[in-house]
Amino acid sequence: MSDGTDVPVYVPFPKDVMDQTFRPLLDALKQIGIDPVAVDAAADEAQRSGRSVRAVLINDQVVTEEQLTSAAAAAFGINTLDLVGYSPDPAALKRIPLPVVLRHRVLGLSINDGELVVGVTDPGDVVALDDIRASTGMTIRPVVVARSEVRRIIERLQRESSDLGDLADSSLDEQPMAAQATSADDAPIVRYVNNLIEQAVQNRASDLHLEPTEDEMRVRYRIDGVLHELDTVPRGVMAALTSRLKIMSGVDITERRIPQNGRITVTIRDRQVDLRTATLPTVWGEKIVLRVLDTGGIDLDLAKLGFTQHNLNRFSESFSKPHGMLLVTGPTGSGKSTTLYATLGRISKPEINVITVEDPVEYRLRGVNQVQVNAKAGLTFAAVLPAILRSDPDVVLIGEIRDGNTAQIAVEASLTGHLVLSTLHTNDAPGAVTRLTEMGIEPFLVGSSLDCVLAQRLARRLCDWCKEAYLPTDEELEGARWPLQDLKIPEALYRPVGCRNCANTGYRGRVALHEVMPISPEIETLTIRRASSNEIREVALDQGMYELRADGLAKAAGGLTSLREVSRVAV
Repeated sequence: MSDGTDVPVYVPFPKDVMDQTFRPLLDALKQIGIDPVAVDAAADEAQRSGRSVRAVLINDQVVTEEQLTSAAAAAFGINTLDLVGYSPDPAALKRIPLPVVLRHRVLGLSINDGELVVGVTDPGDVVALDDIRASTGMTIRPVVVARSEVRRIIERLQRESSDLGDLADSSLDEQPMAAQATSADDAPIVRYVNNLIEQAVQNRASDLHLEPTEDEMRVRYRIDGVLHELDTVPRGVMAALTSRLKIMSGVDITERRIPQNGRITVTIRDRQVDLRTATLPTVWGEKIVLRVLDTGGIDLDLAKLGFTQHNLNRFSESFSKPHGMLLVTGPTGSGKSTTLYATLGRISKPEINVITVEDPVEYRLRGVNQVQVNAKAGLTFAAVLPAILRSDPDVVLIGEIRDGNTAQIAVEASLTGHLVLSTLHTNDAPGAVTRLTEMGIEPFLVGSSLDCVLAQRLARRLCDWCKEAYLPTDEELEGARWPLQDLKIPEALYRPVGCRNCANTGYRGRVALHEVMPISPEIETLTIRRASSNEIREVALDQGMYELRADGLAKAAGGLTSLREVSRVAV
């Protein structure tokens, strides 16, 4: 009976029920090294008071939640999954009715070959498993997850469901856009956007995509170079969501016919995070991409960017000189800016004047003068570079060489005693030479000014906790064109498996593949002769350059990445 207060009254568990229900878990805890006396004492307390054994173990600090999760999985012979940084499949989340989720504290995580992977905190709860089977009509495969993470995700799902439902029901599309998006900080759309950004940072996402379709808006994260679908937004909420992001980005919310670029700065867990915003008109509405520029999650140490010692030595020789031009090439998202910033970290000293011109300034660097391009004000790369050269720089970083004018000024700067760092969009290092001549730069100027070209790609890094060694087949080796140069075929390669530490993907983080080509006298002669990139490549290979693919294969042989990843990012 209640005495009128909110204090719960517990009914003791029968001893035989306790033994039958919790004995496997208690035994598993002892096997992983938990004090047997403390475990038995917790079990006695739970039996006496009627409290949950798990609650006693956690609240009395007998075990950590991670130990309890591991022991529960071992007791019932199933796997565990760490939900920190994990993005459940939206289709799997929706498969289990919300009342069942709330009643049993379970989550649909993914659907594999018609089988529903379900996160459970108590694998011995047969009633919960039966309810899930009955409500979904699917074969289920339980994995043990931490109760606190389940609670966090369920609270977020409830909040987002309520927020978006309220927005859709209130027909916000009929209200003025500014009224929708400039409401109080606790407005549903504001909370939803804040949750999206916070989750993107927590999941180590590099980009957040919001893509309108005929019936809804799809939300996807790019994590380690691969897109993962996170959520879908009702079409009735799209306009309010788009307007909110555009207001945060400082762009014109009334302009929907042309692309716009902006920037957002938010504070997440006492850390400032910048996001670069790009809008793109499509037939179903405006697509928005947020590039996450989280300096707190990036190590700008050149030695930690995946260089082999051979490539690092060749690259370091170029930026150790007082003048010349150094180019980093590769597609968008290949880590070019990160490499240049890390290079500046090696170069920048109190006695050196470093000036950058970027569009946009992605990371703020201490002790470096950074200039933001502003095309509307006429502050383009070509327009600002002469002013920079009049500011007595020792080192100039140009965010990107996009046109002949910028290229010409960069070449002239390198020839007049400045060290110039920049990026260029080419597929490989030799292609940078021919690209500059195609921009209208005289070949003899390219040969004289250019000192080194670094081509770069990013491959997903294998998870150190679960990667698996295997013997590659002859077909795999032939497809990779192995053996290559001085790289012998290894005794074993590694492939992804998936575990709690990598959100069951088999990969965690990325590793850079490099192709370093110093401009030797022979390559300079070929440049002046307007030789093709293939001719330049042959000479560079003879002089010790390793192709992107060769560097990738070396890292696959070392267990850093998989053969499939190398084939995906390097031709």
